[in-house]
Amino acid sequence: MQEHIIPHNFSLDLEQLKAIKKHNSFLLWFTGLSGSGKSTIADAVNQSLIEKKIHTCILDGDSVRKGLSSDLTFSPDDRRENIRRIAEIANLMINHAGLVVLGAFISPYERDRKRIKEIVGENKYIEVYVSTPLEVCERQDVKGLYKKARAGEIKDFTGIDAPYEVPSTPDIEIDATTCTITEAAAVVLKYVENKLTSNG
Repeated sequence: MQEHIIPHNFSLDLEQLKAIKKHNSFLLWFTGLSGSGKSTIADAVNQSLIEKKIHTCILDGDSVRKGLSSDLTFSPDDRRENIRRIAEIANLMINHAGLVVLGAFISPYERDRKRIKEIVGENKYIEVYVSTPLEVCERQDVKGLYKKARAGEIKDFTGIDAPYEVPSTPDIEIDATTCTITEAAAVVLKYVENKLTSNG
């Protein structure tokens, strides 16, 4: 079927969108264990970007799993498909809407994160590894997911009975136990400051 799919050439291109929105578009990908602080940091970054009049969209695991990927389990294959879907949506938002997309997902496998980069483009992918240790994530587990995983009520739970592959070369690494959310967000914002307006 792929040979029969011919994309429409829309009149508004990415360069025009950039001129209208007055900033570049790219993906900020927050990865780490459940409870590491990914979504909280991403939310803080998003709020700061909005205050700067940056057009954004924020995506996180729970919202996507409730809708777009409600048909998927947490098996390795389904996790891979979940991440692929998110990457394709992020790519549309970046290249067809000119948005800065923030994605907060466990995304435990290195090859899946590499695939995201391939889909959106290496120059439009910024990987933020929230490296909060497992024992801290368990302590601050407000959803009670680790307790359920330890009791065998949840299968294929990352960090318990499913692996998390630490990013080999993240653009940013943050241990949320060593800084406040505001400080963590400031690190990310500093990193993307030039990315928002540069021509590279």
